[in-house]
This record gives sequence, structure tokens and C-alpha cells, in this order.
Amino acid sequence: MVNLRFDAFDKISEDELRNIQFSRLKSTITSAYSNLNYFKEKCEKKGLHFDDLKSIDDLNKFPFTTKEDFRSNYPFDMFAVPLNQIHRIHASSGTTGKSTIVGYTKNDLDTWSQLTCRSLEIGGAKKGDCIQISYGYGLFTGGFGTHDGAHKLGCTVIPVSGGQTERQVQLLLDLKPNIIAITPSYLLTIADEIERQNINVKQDLSLELAFVGAEPWTEAMRSEINSRLNLQAINYYGISEIIGPGVASEYLEDLDGPTIWEDHFFPEIIDPKTGEVLADGEFGELVVTSLTKEATPVIRYRTRDLTRLLPGTSKTMRRLERFKGRSDDMLIIRGVNIFPSQIEQEILKIPALSAQYQIHVNKHQNLDELEIWVEPRVQVTSKESQELKFKLEENIKAWTGVRAKVLIVPPASIERSIGKAIRVIDKRKTKKG
Repeated sequence: MVNLRFDAFDKISEDELRNIQFSRLKSTITSAYSNLNYFKEKCEKKGLHFDDLKSIDDLNKFPFTTKEDFRSNYPFDMFAVPLNQIHRIHASSGTTGKSTIVGYTKNDLDTWSQLTCRSLEIGGAKKGDCIQISYGYGLFTGGFGTHDGAHKLGCTVIPVSGGQTERQVQLLLDLKPNIIAITPSYLLTIADEIERQNINVKQDLSLELAFVGAEPWTEAMRSEINSRLNLQAINYYGISEIIGPGVASEYLEDLDGPTIWEDHFFPEIIDPKTGEVLADGEFGELVVTSLTKEATPVIRYRTRDLTRLLPGTSKTMRRLERFKGRSDDMLIIRGVNIFPSQIEQEILKIPALSAQYQIHVNKHQNLDELEIWVEPRVQVTSKESQELKFKLEENIKAWTGVRAKVLIVPPASIERSIGKAIRVIDKRKTKKG
């Protein structure tokens, strides 16, 4: 397989891209059908053979792949090559069930590093830059995926991983990296520590860019990150079950959503309830097919991420609108669909409130109740707390139609994230009956 160089992919025509996609899609579906029993069985139930793919438009005839497929075929039955051809294995945390195990051949690792290199470069990173990687290393894809791409680009890498927040700040002070790669919630935790130490970000730090991903975040949070840390945050997207970071990333020159690398991944948007494919511009669930993955080819993977496909900004490859949330994170409160990102937007419209919050869902006398815990930026008086509480409750009611109870809790009282933030605590799931 020949990968497009940076200058080649950026100038590819739509016809050239479609030809590459179809050729690679044909090869991927043939490999999955021939080597993955679960996929072949799903196809046979629909009366499909890999030869039924006559054009890209035929992809929607083929079955979806879900996280449950990974769990049902744990550990190695999602691999399309023998184990002696697997050079690395990554996995999800498994906090909601069995881990999803993903394998990589040598070619897969080469492709991955090229794609994360591409993602960093279009986001403004360049040879000679110094990047502090605060994504988790180990089985999580964020650390190693970004690490290999940064090396390929020619950056100096500080492989910190997540956690040890005071040490993270010390390294930012002493080693002067100009880039950080990190989850948005943990970057805010680092910002809190920087402020606690009375560090002047403009004088004492050298950060210019942050490659931010691995969890949903809003434009309001980006504005807060940029302002508090005097840098530019770049939207950086990956899918653990596909390849990790490097699926899509944002151009520094545009800052209008991640461009999905369509020479390696074919995107669709579907109605999350019916599975029907929607037209570009319509809102729904992102489905991704890998086009070049050897070890774990994945056909029509349901990401559960909710977004729209938008045309490229003066480029051929399409963009992803900022995610509204995940279909499996959506809360249904008294018949109303609510996403954590909606709550976050309302919180950050109030300057006195910080982005440190949690959503608690309870059930009282058969009725769902929403409770929002949120910290003010600084300690406030009892009167100020009541005013903030009332204002946020009214804003949430006006936006969602649901009455929520707001608790203004003391600064630094909500547990800080060192990776992906836990925004929702659904106590309905822990009650019996």
C-alpha cells in the first residue's frame, strides 16, 4: 500500500480520492469477509458476499460493527492476520465490560504514525518543536499514537503520560515545550494547578498549541483553555477501535472542525435509531470504515459520536462538526434528551463559573431528577452562590425545558481528571428494582 505524502493528500481531487477509497474498500471488505468469522456470518445472514461491493454506494448494504462485536470476539477473533504478524496490541479500559482489543501489523503502525504526523503538522506542529504528551501511555492509544507521529514529524517528545499534575507543571516550566497533547478536562486540571502556583503563563511557559481530544468538549471550553493558557487548542480526533488518534484533525489555518482522513477512513452519518444513512449536512451518528487497516479491518463501526459531515474548507476531504455528544451518553430526563455538552455550554456562559462540573442523575418517587454540581472560579459568598445557582437553573430550564437542581460547590472540591473526565454519575443505574 502506498500512502499519500503530506503535499499529495492535501491537493488530491475528488475523483482521485473516490478511486483510492473504492480500491481500498474492496480490499478491506474482502479481507474481513475472508478472515473474520463474525463479519462473514453477518454478511451471510443478509445474503451478501464481498463481490457484492460494486461501488462505494454499496457499502451501506453491509452490516455494522459495534463495540459488542469486539467484546464477543475477545481477545483475538477480530484479528484478520496470524498472531505472529501482530506487532502491537492496544485495548480500551474495559470499565463498562470486556476491553476492546485492537491489533496492529508493522504496516499498520507505519500508517498510524504517518496519520498522526499529518494531524500534528496541519495543526501547526513542525520539525524541531517540543511536545509534552500527557495522554496515557500503555494500552490506551493516545500516548503511543501521538508519540510515534511526533517523532516522524521531527519533534522532541516528552512522554509524561497522565497524572502527577504538579510534575506536569514543573516540566512545562523547566523543559519549555511549546506543544502539549492532552484531554480537555485534564488540561483544565493543569490550568488550575498553574493558577494555584501563581505562574505567569505568558512569561513562564512556552506553550503555543494544544492537541486536544479523547472526550467531547465545547467551543466554550476551547475559549477557556485558550484564554487561561495563552495558546491555541486544536481539535484532534481518534477512535480506539479503529486506530486511535489520527482519524481526523483540525487545520490551524481554519479551526473549523477536524478533517477526516478519507484516504484511510470512509465516514457515514446514520440515524442512530434506524441505521439509515443520512446525507452530508444532516445530524446523526458517525460510522467509520477502515480502508487500510491490516490486523483489525473494521467495517461500518458505530462510534456513537453524534455529529455532521461537512464539506472541506477549500479541501477535498470532509470535516466533522464539533461533536454534540455520544448517543450512549445522552440522558433522557422526563422524556427530554439532554447531552452533557448542553449543560457545559450553559455553565460557561456564566463568567463566574468554571468548567469543573458533574451531572448527578437520581430517581425520586419514580421521577428522574437532575443535579448539577459546579465550582465557581473563586470562592464566593453565600449570597453570590445563591445568585449563581438561580441563574444557572433558569438557563438550563430555558435551554432544555427540564428543571435541574444546581449546587455551587467550593473551588477544587470536584475530583479532578487525569485522563477522561467522568461528567455524569447516573445513580439510577445503581439502585435496585
